[in-house]
Amino acid sequence: MKRILAVLLAVALVFSFAACGKTSGGNEQAPVKLRFVTGGESGTYYAFGSVIAQHATNNTNVKVTGVVGNGSQKNIVELQDGNAELAFCQSDVMAYAYQGTNLFAETGKVDCFKTVAALYTEQVQLITTDPSIKSVADLKGKNVSIGAAGSGVYFNAIDILGVYGLTEKDIKPTYQSFGDSAEAIKDGLIDAAFIVAGAPTSAVTDLATTKNVYLVSLDDEHINKLIEKSPFYSKCVIPAETYKGVAEATTVGVGAVIIAKDTVSEDAIYAFVKDIFDNAESQIGAHAKYAELSLEFASSITSVPYHAGAAKYFAEKGITVPTV
Repeated sequence: MKRILAVLLAVALVFSFAACGKTSGGNEQAPVKLRFVTGGESGTYYAFGSVIAQHATNNTNVKVTGVVGNGSQKNIVELQDGNAELAFCQSDVMAYAYQGTNLFAETGKVDCFKTVAALYTEQVQLITTDPSIKSVADLKGKNVSIGAAGSGVYFNAIDILGVYGLTEKDIKPTYQSFGDSAEAIKDGLIDAAFIVAGAPTSAVTDLATTKNVYLVSLDDEHINKLIEKSPFYSKCVIPAETYKGVAEATTVGVGAVIIAKDTVSEDAIYAFVKDIFDNAESQIGAHAKYAELSLEFASSITSVPYHAGAAKYFAEKGITVPTV
């Protein structure tokens, strides 16, 4: 009888240790499943996000599913509503959500998320076919598209007009998408348009094939004033010939940032971030935006704290990011 009990006890211990091995980590740990809401199917958010998701799924214990998104504001709402755990978002819009301003002034602040990493810059592009418009100040009295009403582009345009001493009332505003703005310029219906996207942007590329397009630069004095007021902007340069025949332009940009619901585990986000940045160089062939990744830019967000998992990765690289 004692021998039987001893055998049963030994068997029980074996199963106990096996069970512990499956839950304590390593390759046998159950994979974490995350939904990553990106952008429209024709946009960079979706294309780049899908590549990032697939690589993480194939090479880590985090299984990421890329999901079509409908813009930064709605992506944040998807996190809030529990329909996703990861999202692409413009750095300005995530700041609006976290502070409960601008796009989120009426609905209230949303602070259920944390920063994962900033990936690349989306430039504020002020385009025109009128060579007499050489400064934002020259927009006074002009027909100008400032983005869809209430959109991120709209608030970017209002911010930039503001540092030049202009308001919405000082121009003749129209409220159009990128494509509609480019068509309106082509047809002579408007004089200029604000477009916020990573350059080159297809709508502007297409316009430049039929018209002489100009990018209006911002000067350092007004750029510094804007950044002091709204630190989610950064100075950037659009190189010459980004669009056919168009000279270099200095402007500001906002970051294309991945954010995560703050309930996602530290281990999952750490593995996700590590997979993105440790493999960036080898993945440039999969998507060109990998070439724009840098740890310095990735860790530059100050408006929304970083997720603990992201902070752990950056700390290993000698970089401290805010977590509160």
